[in-house]
Amino acid sequence: MPRPRASHRFSQVDVFSTEPLLGNPVAVVHDADDLTDEEMAAFARWTNLSETTFLLAPTDPAADYRLRIFAPGGELPFAGHPTLGSAHAWLEAGGAPAGDGVVQECGAGLVAVARAGDVLAFEAPPLVRSGPVDESDLALVAAALRLGRADLLDAAWIDNGPGWVGVLLRDAAAVLALDPDFAAFGDLKIGVVGEHPAGGEAAIEVRAFCPQYGVPEDPVTGSLNAGIGQWLAGSRLPASYVAAQGTAVGRRGRVHVARTGGTVHVGGATRTTITGTLDLRHEVGAGD
Repeated sequence: MPRPRASHRFSQVDVFSTEPLLGNPVAVVHDADDLTDEEMAAFARWTNLSETTFLLAPTDPAADYRLRIFAPGGELPFAGHPTLGSAHAWLEAGGAPAGDGVVQECGAGLVAVARAGDVLAFEAPPLVRSGPVDESDLALVAAALRLGRADLLDAAWIDNGPGWVGVLLRDAAAVLALDPDFAAFGDLKIGVVGEHPAGGEAAIEVRAFCPQYGVPEDPVTGSLNAGIGQWLAGSRLPASYVAAQGTAVGRRGRVHVARTGGTVHVGGATRTTITGTLDLRHEVGAGD
């Protein structure tokens, strides 16, 4: 007979928008230490959100909590909007940081999350892969985006865990016009960026394509925006700017990126939209 399961507090947090239902939601399961890997993965597939997270006791004494992050297609070492949404849920549930900010332990190591009023911002973790993209990979990227090679003005590996390759197009309009060929992606996770005209609310438009994780287009993506900031902030882009993301899928995400020296912070609004209880207990019936 399967062992009985405890119930868990559950939160669903909208991240990167001050407007209801226009950011990127993350499902957060509290006190999840008793759940198995299989149960976590199954629940993430069931929610069918871009990410579902599980708050656990830390194993590193420098951390306030440990976080496991699952997409429908598998576990991720790090992701941005789940980091902010989970920190929000942990604080809202009564979590008390040991220091001035929150320190999250995850597959990418320790991630610092700062609080500034109602806004949370994480310190971008180091890139695990950076630098130029070779021509054979650029040909695959262009084909996946249904573009010519000349349409890719610049590209770089900006991978902080999920596997991102960043691509710069001529402007925001070109980014919004994309109609990718998802069957051509293979293992590629592509983040695309284009600049808006000067003087608007957002400096750039961003889109994130990651069909291997069960999410063809992620609405608003903290990890990708962190990588873009490490790549372009302070050079092609200002040291501090706002990125728009989600426009093409009916969202209105706004991501605040700031670079100071070699450190990039990525922040945005967080707001709980659903609270409840997750119950994975086995119901004993006559046949058990």
